[in-house]
Amino acid sequence: MSMFRNKMVLATSAIGTLIGGTILLKDRMQGAAFEKSDIRADGKVVIITGANTGIGKETAHALARRGAHVYMACRDMKKCEDARQEIVLDTRNPQVYCRECDLASMQSIRQFVKQFKAEQQRLDILINNAGVMRCPRTLTKEGIELQLGVNHMGHFLLTHLLLDTLKLSAPSRIVVVSSLAHTRGQIALDDLNSARAYDEARAYEQSKLANVLFARELARRLEGTGVTVNALHPGIVDTELMRHMGIFNSWFSGLFVRPFVWPFLKSPLYGAQTTLYAALDPDLEKVSGQYFSDCAPKEVADQAKDDRVAKWLWAVSEKWTGTLTGTAAVS
Repeated sequence: MSMFRNKMVLATSAIGTLIGGTILLKDRMQGAAFEKSDIRADGKVVIITGANTGIGKETAHALARRGAHVYMACRDMKKCEDARQEIVLDTRNPQVYCRECDLASMQSIRQFVKQFKAEQQRLDILINNAGVMRCPRTLTKEGIELQLGVNHMGHFLLTHLLLDTLKLSAPSRIVVVSSLAHTRGQIALDDLNSARAYDEARAYEQSKLANVLFARELARRLEGTGVTVNALHPGIVDTELMRHMGIFNSWFSGLFVRPFVWPFLKSPLYGAQTTLYAALDPDLEKVSGQYFSDCAPKEVADQAKDDRVAKWLWAVSEKWTGTLTGTAAVS
């Protein structure tokens, strides 16, 4: 009996050591934090897409705590309101608002902007955060492949419609949440909408490359206006964005794979740190067209530096979002 008890003690001790080591490893993998806690955002008006969960929610929380007027632009109004109430209760900042904005519907985006402009005269920070990842092939209301449509085209239209307000509010900032996945991306010039062939990973990588190309081209076009544009990689973050990845959503992976992957995933709190850095750091007031990771500049992939493709993508985006003609269509 005593031998059995000794074995149980040893086993319990080993498990405790393993858990402790795993937690220590996860702490070390969280990456850099935005350390300038004294920087306030009092009175600044901020829009954050996808602010009801994950990185967006943590970003909204942090900015509300610093005194910003935060507009949570979300598709799911119940989740948005739940998140808003939590943020207001914790920060005691009542200037946090839920507004419907479905990035898969250009009509919804236009309605959001119309309502926002009726309520606010200025916009200091626009954070293009929302996204979808590796989902089955689905189309937006206008017939655009969902990952390209939400991650890039929807934000392209939203940004375009808010540029006049951003310019009037200068110095102002646009923050584009991209991903390290852009380094594996290619813009399919002959099949941008994945109509002939669809691979969920390639479509996601293309959309994240589009984010970086858009940020760099927009920064070039906004030179001298006082509006800066920067893109970033938040890290590999444990959020709902991964819900379509088979490695995370099966019973088997939940039991045997996820425990080994978990230590290497950032929490949403740490995933938001580079966004906060790009949105608030005073050293970046005149920095534009850059890409950041772990609160520091990082080189983009060679294909993200292709100005010819960036201009081509811009022209197609204008056409598909109807920013030139006032209508939206895919051809």
